[in-house]
Amino acid sequence: MASSPDVHVRICSQEIIKYDLEIKALIQDIRDCPGPHSALLNFNSQVKEKFNKLRLRIQDLEQMAKEQDRESDRVEIQTETESQRRQMLSNQTAWRKANLACKLAIDNMEKNELLHKGEANSLRQRKVTKESLVESSSDITESLMSISRMMAEQVKQSEDAIGTLATSSRTVVETNEEFKNMTGTIHFGRKLILKYNRRELTDKLLIFLALALFLATVLYILKKRLFPFI
Repeated sequence: MASSPDVHVRICSQEIIKYDLEIKALIQDIRDCPGPHSALLNFNSQVKEKFNKLRLRIQDLEQMAKEQDRESDRVEIQTETESQRRQMLSNQTAWRKANLACKLAIDNMEKNELLHKGEANSLRQRKVTKESLVESSSDITESLMSISRMMAEQVKQSEDAIGTLATSSRTVVETNEEFKNMTGTIHFGRKLILKYNRRELTDKLLIFLALALFLATVLYILKKRLFPFI
């Protein structure tokens, strides 16, 4: 650069160097970016913004070179401009390579994550399937036990009903026997009553005959005593 550079030229050169260093730092961040793609897009947006500002400052520096009065200053500034432009192109190349490497790394990482997730989901699915089978087995066992309990209750109820019917049957038989006994007793009582009735009639006849005989005897005695001549 010229021995007595313009202040604006020096400020512009410093800004170009600052943007160059910031771009290099962002390119390194892109190389180290673990993902996801949204983070890479954020870094690229910042790089684009820095490149635009760098390009404008290089253009400003180039314009300043044209405005120099001394040929040596103009040549020196133009040389600096070309050097910064080549550096910018080099940064652009490095930026593209960093992007490709980062995208490849993110893609591989996502594939691995998907693979691990698939394996994890498969393991989880097998675990869920086993748990479902165990739960289903438990439900089936519980259902069978419930059915068994219901059948046991039904059998008990049937046994109770049969016991009740047997008791009722015995009661009916006993009642029938009592009826038979009562019928026999009644029949025997009727026979006794009839017998007593016949005996009473016989007694009445005997009493009547005895009374008639007594009266006849009395009449005969009175007759003999009172009317002996008859």
